[in-house]
Amino acid sequence: MVSRRHFLLCAGSTIIATSAQVLAQGIPSRVVWVSPTPASDGSPFLDELRRGLRELNYVEGRNLVLESYWGDNTPARLAKIMADAVASSPRVIVAQGGAALVAKKATSSIPVVFGYSGDPVEAGLVESFARPQGNMTGISYLALELVGKRIELLREAIPSVRRIAVVANPSHAGDSSERKASQAAAAKLGLILEYYEVSNAAQLSDALAAIEKKRGDAVMMFPVQNIINNRERIAAWSVKNRIPAISGWAQFADGGNLMSYGPNLREASRRLAFYVDRILKGSRPTDLPVELPTQVEFIINLKTAKAIGINVPPSILVRADRVIE
Repeated sequence: MVSRRHFLLCAGSTIIATSAQVLAQGIPSRVVWVSPTPASDGSPFLDELRRGLRELNYVEGRNLVLESYWGDNTPARLAKIMADAVASSPRVIVAQGGAALVAKKATSSIPVVFGYSGDPVEAGLVESFARPQGNMTGISYLALELVGKRIELLREAIPSVRRIAVVANPSHAGDSSERKASQAAAAKLGLILEYYEVSNAAQLSDALAAIEKKRGDAVMMFPVQNIINNRERIAAWSVKNRIPAISGWAQFADGGNLMSYGPNLREASRRLAFYVDRILKGSRPTDLPVELPTQVEFIINLKTAKAIGINVPPSILVRADRVIE
């Protein structure tokens, strides 16, 4: 009788041997990118993955085929494109954001590399950061130490801030941890936080109306996709009501809001190429620990600051990685 351990060892050796054979024969490896967003939002991140793969000596059309599947920010469309991606039998699926959750349900055999905004352990994507288990691994953009820093930047940029409205998605894995981190940071500065739960567009309207009525001094939006998707709408509201807003992704400030401070998602997308390369060369996802971003970026939108009537101190401006004028 063949033991389970012997079987797994043989199976792993077969996968590695097959991967090596494919590379040796020069057969292009098929990798698919799946994003819940339209291409207009996600293309910069796909471009960074391409850049990372080029740096690792992958050339599209020669030893790599990279295909993209784009959603329209609806669950139905995402489920459809993920099913199509899985049916195409790629060597690796690269899943952005919420696509990782859909990939978890769609396949347990195709390796999945994710760039996920929340806690992948809490979301059930992996068993642990160090030993993911299963067929998934990648990068989590949830960096709790940055939550407090956003509050500090708001206070430093606008010393008069006393009450901050925090807009969060309670269903997002890691939300409770972000709340605890933000509360701890606010307590140190003597600030008051008021939480607004937003899971859909209707709840966002209600939250903005409530914040406007209470005349909050500023807003901190947790960096989750349903917030970022509405960044331009939030920016228009922010300017109209002269209530500054900060979040964690560069898209937020680029979309017209005052500031963003958080992981450099372009750099993180480029880093996903490392995982793809290792898997194509025979590594298993479970042997590749989940990483946190190593680079952060601070962006200030001075056009928005002027429109709201905020004079951003020079001490803040000199620390920005990019200033939008």
